[in-house]
Amino acid sequence: MPLTRSKSLPSTDAITENGGSDRQNLSSGRSVAGILHKWTNYGKGWRSRWFLLRDGILSYSKIRRPENVNLLSPSDDVRLIGDNSTDRLSRMYSCSGRGGRRKHHKTIGIVHLKVSSYRESKSDNKKFYIFTATKTLHLRTDSRSDRAAWLQALASTRRVLPLQSLSGDFCFVSPKDLSISTERLKTRLREEGINENLVKECEKIVDSEFSEVQEQIKLLHEERTQLLDALKQLEMANLEAEASGIHESVYQLPNHKYTSLRSGKYSECSTSASSDVFEDISEEDEPSFHDTYDCFSEPDVGSENMHFKRRTRLPDPAEKEKGVSLWSMIKDNVGKDLSRVCLPVYFNEPISSLQKCFEDLEYSYLLDQAYEYGKSGNSLLRALYVAAFAVSGYASTEGRHCKPFNPLLGETYEADFPEKGIRFFSEKVSHHPTVIACHCEGKGWRFWGDTNLRSKFWGRSIQLEPVGVLTLEFDDGETFQWSKVTTTIYNILLGKLYCDHHGTMQIRGNRQYSCTLKFKEQSILDRNPHQVNGFVEDATGKKAATVFGKWNDSLHYVPGDALNKASASLLWKSTKPPPNVTRYNLTSFAITLNELTPGLEEKLPPTDSRLRPDQRHLEKGEYEKANEEKQRLERRQRMSRKIQESGWRPRWFEPLGETESYKYTGGYWEARDERRWDDCPNIFGEFTEEIADCA
Repeated sequence: MPLTRSKSLPSTDAITENGGSDRQNLSSGRSVAGILHKWTNYGKGWRSRWFLLRDGILSYSKIRRPENVNLLSPSDDVRLIGDNSTDRLSRMYSCSGRGGRRKHHKTIGIVHLKVSSYRESKSDNKKFYIFTATKTLHLRTDSRSDRAAWLQALASTRRVLPLQSLSGDFCFVSPKDLSISTERLKTRLREEGINENLVKECEKIVDSEFSEVQEQIKLLHEERTQLLDALKQLEMANLEAEASGIHESVYQLPNHKYTSLRSGKYSECSTSASSDVFEDISEEDEPSFHDTYDCFSEPDVGSENMHFKRRTRLPDPAEKEKGVSLWSMIKDNVGKDLSRVCLPVYFNEPISSLQKCFEDLEYSYLLDQAYEYGKSGNSLLRALYVAAFAVSGYASTEGRHCKPFNPLLGETYEADFPEKGIRFFSEKVSHHPTVIACHCEGKGWRFWGDTNLRSKFWGRSIQLEPVGVLTLEFDDGETFQWSKVTTTIYNILLGKLYCDHHGTMQIRGNRQYSCTLKFKEQSILDRNPHQVNGFVEDATGKKAATVFGKWNDSLHYVPGDALNKASASLLWKSTKPPPNVTRYNLTSFAITLNELTPGLEEKLPPTDSRLRPDQRHLEKGEYEKANEEKQRLERRQRMSRKIQESGWRPRWFEPLGETESYKYTGGYWEARDERRWDDCPNIFGEFTEEIADCA
């Protein structure tokens, strides 16, 4: 059947009059296709894309050279929308008739209309939006009639889909119905003269192997059933919303809670709210960490004596925690502006992002050893211990499934660990973009850097790409610089949640040695995950040592180029997990970060993370109070951009020129000794819009 084009399709108001014919056309397999302009990002703007609506799935692909792209087959029964679509196809078939190349187009995005919705723009008669659980597509047609035709096609598809059963679409055999026969095997063995005892033993081996396969199939069956149940719940949420009187033109699904982790530069899908104006990213965005260039005099690190023992476990919860279903959150927030929706504290761990920065210094003794080796003239071991320190910062991420609290603007955190010989300080210096500045000094070394986390959301996973350079400087002037590798969080919606780190880390020294480390990406069938391999080379490029290990366990080295694990020496070994493990999976070091040790509270400024009420309530297991305080503080957080634009400046840091780096201005530890916090606001207290206007 030749291609046909719809010159003038009825408006959306006429859908109910011919609903039967629409249902008949769609159920018979007829498709709708055409060219739409899709908003990509502020750099590229609107881009033409080829859209195809078929069997309840809307797919789209890029259009490069129309005469070289085989968008459709002449035998397809497809209804075209728009003059532009017909013209491009006519040019393509004309060129094809002259022997031109024809390539299959590559689909770059799909939308399942069973779990999606749409609405037309109120300010532009050529624009409309399609909403899914993870993204919002901003689309524009060439004319008002073309938009009406696309909306009619979408509405017709939504009227057909509820009539189809999910169970009918996804039928599969139950594991109980699977069976295996060993009769042919036994007959063949007997023909070969095998004695009966050996035949029975072979039969037992086959039955044992089949039982294991059957168990695997059973697990897959259960996962698939859970996924289908989740899809059914989401479909029912759509139908219930429609039955309650919500018109299709205004009905929308909320964005997924991880959607805020995307960066528009890397994604064609906008995740803004459903208004015609692109909204700012909400305060639930993951922070971009910016360590700072050090610029203050050396303190007397470790001068205080410890007269207490740090805790080894979190307080026992005062309440029984209630689980939160991600799908129930999606259903309960249908039609709401997610920038006004507060995620429950169930998704948080009882530390802030400021404290999370300090976790990278858990194994700071490695830098102390590196300093001593370099001081004694062993530059190779110094480089090796710096490499071990760079790897050790990832050990605390193993099994951590909850996100830290997003700090308020001006929130600070100090860590004075005289037993480690280090002092650490951090402050949230910007809300849009989110920037955390920090500084740490130890015994003979200083550490700073600039790191910006960019994220990509792939539906089943989130990929975090740090951009920036970390710098470590020893007192003798030797410096090492490196960048962090990519982190990916898998199984966001279904399955066991886990994270992996992968990529190449180049540790560049300014003197004799540098190091290259490769974090191997974990595969589905990988039985030896978390591997790290690399080498240390001198200025001439000659390999001086080989490094290997796991980022969650240990790191070893062997002198020279050859890898002989039998003669390897240990550089670093991760500490054992605490005996009292909670669902947060905090390390023994992380458990101490939010502790108010004896006499500490009276020394802290009112901006310190330990004084944040929702975080403290969560640590104590007071979940209802934690949720109430979190909602109150997030209302204050929404005023942060207004406060920042009105001239707010960070208290303890200042920008380094025109860059995004910050330097410490000095005075914090002196103010701490004198208890001078007069110019530090009580950011965790009551806050009103009148205060924001005066800030």
